[in-house]
Amino acid sequence: MIVRQKPNAFKILFTLRGSVIPHIYPQVLLITLLSTLISAVQHLIPSYFSSYSVAPFTLLGIALSLFLGFRNNASYQRWWEARGIWGQLVYEARSLTRQVLSFIDEDTETGRHTQRRMINLTIAFTHALRHRLRNTSPWQDVDRFVEPKYHASMRQAGNLPEYLLRQLGRQLGYSRRQQLTSDLMIQNMDERLTSMTIVLAACERIHNTPLPFAYILLVHRTTYLYCFMLPFGLAASLGWATPLVCGVIAYTFFGLDALSEEITDPFGIAANHLPLTAISRTIEINLLEALGESDLPSEIRAKDGYFLQ
Repeated sequence: MIVRQKPNAFKILFTLRGSVIPHIYPQVLLITLLSTLISAVQHLIPSYFSSYSVAPFTLLGIALSLFLGFRNNASYQRWWEARGIWGQLVYEARSLTRQVLSFIDEDTETGRHTQRRMINLTIAFTHALRHRLRNTSPWQDVDRFVEPKYHASMRQAGNLPEYLLRQLGRQLGYSRRQQLTSDLMIQNMDERLTSMTIVLAACERIHNTPLPFAYILLVHRTTYLYCFMLPFGLAASLGWATPLVCGVIAYTFFGLDALSEEITDPFGIAANHLPLTAISRTIEINLLEALGESDLPSEIRAKDGYFLQ
């Protein structure tokens, strides 16, 4: 995730990290070359192309801008909702840890062991959720927070985060049977688990529900058709300035299209995706510190304005 301040006027022209230029430069280059060819033909044979009115291109450009704006708003809304969901997870994890440490009896070995087990399972859930959303292997991050006797059944689980929530629920039931806390606090802690279940379901909804393909296809086709037709309408009036103008317009439209495509699923590892690794590490540090651990992992900080994903 890019967290740098706005670059100055010089750097803004050459910044590539977080830019969509690496993804769209073939299309922009193709439109620029096509515009150059058409401008050359128009210069050598002025009557080869008819003089077209720019009015159709203006109307189509306005319509395309509205389409791209709507799609970008929809994509950004998904990105921002995902960030809010992970912010809620930070809140729920800290709240559950506070309740576990404050209200589960720590005067007995059983109580202290239950506290540690529940907090470790909460950390494991955070890492498991991140890996599930990114379709990566979770075991290196999750195994160390789950007791070895559960490793075999954990690997058979179809939904690892949900499996860990069930283990947390069983720990609450165990605490109630052992009378380690009151029924009222059991209910309050169960509400935290319910909220974490909502976080899981909301992340899966965003991850598994892309924008409608027909709408994406319409925007793609319209963008390409507009940029390919534009040089024919501008060559007669702009002459050799046509490649520059068409290149800038192609960069704008293809860039908006590529950016909205990138942030539609905000859980990836691209520069503009959410820094889930940094958020997970923050939760891990906070919860281990609450347990009284001194050997804490290092905090992930932004380097050169860029967060490790």
